[in-house]
Amino acid sequence: MSPNVLALLPEYILVLAGVLIMLAEPCLPAAASRKPLGWIAILGTALAGLASWYQLQFGTLHAFYGTIQVDAFSIFFHLLIAAVVLVTLLGSLDYFEGHATHAGEYFALTLFGATGMMFMTSSVELLMVFVGLEISSISTYIMAGFRKGQATASESSLKYFLLGSFATAFFLYGIALAFGATGSTNIYAIAHGLETTATPHLAFLALAMLIIGLGFKVSAAPFHVWTPDVYQGAPAPVVGLMSTAPKAAAFAVLLRITFSGFPAMQHRWAILMWVLAALSMTVGNLGALLQRDVKRMLAYSSIAHAGYLLVAFTAFPQDGIAAACFYTATYAAMNVGAFAVITQVSGYDETARSQEDFTGLASRRPMLAALLAFFLLSLIGIPFTGGFFGKFYVFSAAVAAGHVWLAVIGLLNSGVACFYYLRLLAAVYAKPTAESAALTSIPARRVSVPAAVGLTLAAIATLVLGILPGNTLWLTQYAGTSTIIESARQHCAPHPDNCHVELQMEQR
Repeated sequence: MSPNVLALLPEYILVLAGVLIMLAEPCLPAAASRKPLGWIAILGTALAGLASWYQLQFGTLHAFYGTIQVDAFSIFFHLLIAAVVLVTLLGSLDYFEGHATHAGEYFALTLFGATGMMFMTSSVELLMVFVGLEISSISTYIMAGFRKGQATASESSLKYFLLGSFATAFFLYGIALAFGATGSTNIYAIAHGLETTATPHLAFLALAMLIIGLGFKVSAAPFHVWTPDVYQGAPAPVVGLMSTAPKAAAFAVLLRITFSGFPAMQHRWAILMWVLAALSMTVGNLGALLQRDVKRMLAYSSIAHAGYLLVAFTAFPQDGIAAACFYTATYAAMNVGAFAVITQVSGYDETARSQEDFTGLASRRPMLAALLAFFLLSLIGIPFTGGFFGKFYVFSAAVAAGHVWLAVIGLLNSGVACFYYLRLLAAVYAKPTAESAALTSIPARRVSVPAAVGLTLAAIATLVLGILPGNTLWLTQYAGTSTIIESARQHCAPHPDNCHVELQMEQR
């Protein structure tokens, strides 16, 4: 098999499945169910995940003149993105039944968006990262406004598009400045160029602009202003997807850029990450305290969790990369699970939006209430859940690097987060009120078998990451080590005297 084909095998599978869905969708009668197209998307996603796992046996793969690098780091994020997309598709297979004749487009856009996300994580050329970022962004812009008949959906899509385009401009300016300062847009070549550049301040400005562009994608404060409105107006399964998979891809790129592209400036960008992490945690949690709409509350919660994840960037490289990878996995599992529950409770018309609408949910839908409670407890960081171990790993890495006060700020913010999570949890298990009793007259949506499978997978992943994290920890540490080794190897090529660095790391 050609190295170019092998390196992008998961992306090829996703694209082929998406094209097949688009070709098949017009052939179906307008009144026919679009579930078969959803099953094609599910099959394509599963095959893409298996293809990523297959790539592990080949070590590090380089393709397309060194612009694509497939290693343990990128494969970890490929598997994570495939898992998130799979759970989302399972949970939304029946979501559009009887409401939208264009559901086939939703399944195709989901696959195309996943293609862009995977492409981002395996790119070591900033221009290729930009291509993957745009593929992912355009898909999510459209999906955010998928409920065409509602004004909030159009507002959500328009705000996401306008602010996303603005952030993309910052990312492009960062690429241009990086080329001007170092003479290359390749991440490893930028690291070499920093050693001899005559304009280090320009290089740091380039990095700052790249961080701004990616900070929008991960909803880090102060680049978070789009998040609450977009989450509120977008369909619940779309929010579950866009709050996890695109963030995972953006954090993967950010890890490569900072630790592999600008390692010589870590003493400077670590301070910037410190500030962004503290600001995101504080703004996110304080903003969530004021929200009564559940999706807006979880939007501010996602800002806070972006801050927790940014704490890992202040740690030593190997610890920081591994901690960030692990926390990304735990957050993806519990957050996509929470939105999967909201999808099943609210339905396409979103009959349950505010916390009052969830009052007495345990008496009406006990299993869904139990699952929502479990995911909320994990988001808090209660022991024996993935959220607890994820926070513990991130804060421990920060403390080991000497950032004790940042860990203290994170712990204090975790205490603040308990209030709004537990407030929703108390409503779920409270006695039904007169307002919430009206929801009992609405026929409850039956949880289909695929949706139940998706919810079960998310719950199992959240539980396993909390009580048996060993295998995932090994994979994240392996991903972090492979990234550092590859950086050392690339540094070794033009500087043979530095080869002992690579040899020492490989011996470890």
